[in-house]
Amino acid sequence: MRKILFSLILLLATAGLAHAQKYALIDMDYILRNVPAYEMANEQLNQVSQRWEKEVNNLSKEAETMYKNYQSDMVFLTDDQKKKREEDIVAKEKEVTDTRYKYFGPEGELFKKRQALMKPIQEDVYNAVKAVAEERGYQTIFDRASSQSIVFASPKIDVSNEVLAKLGYSK
Repeated sequence: MRKILFSLILLLATAGLAHAQKYALIDMDYILRNVPAYEMANEQLNQVSQRWEKEVNNLSKEAETMYKNYQSDMVFLTDDQKKKREEDIVAKEKEVTDTRYKYFGPEGELFKKRQALMKPIQEDVYNAVKAVAEERGYQTIFDRASSQSIVFASPKIDVSNEVLAKLGYSK
């Protein structure tokens, strides 16, 4: 009797564990390409980045010109003048490095601007994904765009269009 009861409990526990979890896939690249605010934010970032890159390149060219002029004038300069010019060149190169870091460094202006522009869009997408998951009873939703380990997935489990619909962009 004990063996039968134990087997029955074990069978019920196994059946509970074997209950299939529902999961789905989204393609974040596809979703973001279809969100106009994302495209506008990307364009804005590209324009700002190009403007800052041009500024850094101009400073770099100034430093290069200063160095070339120094090399050509070096034979005519006194030691004090050489030292002064070298200091000016080093200062200009430091300005180039500092400016590049200011704009493009890990905590630079481009990073901050990207955060300011992209975070609201990412939060909206996250909330839409979460809403679809709750409505349809999914325990997990994977992003096929960022997962290189997904070799094949049935299009039936892709809910990207539902997420776009939640965001107000029907496809």
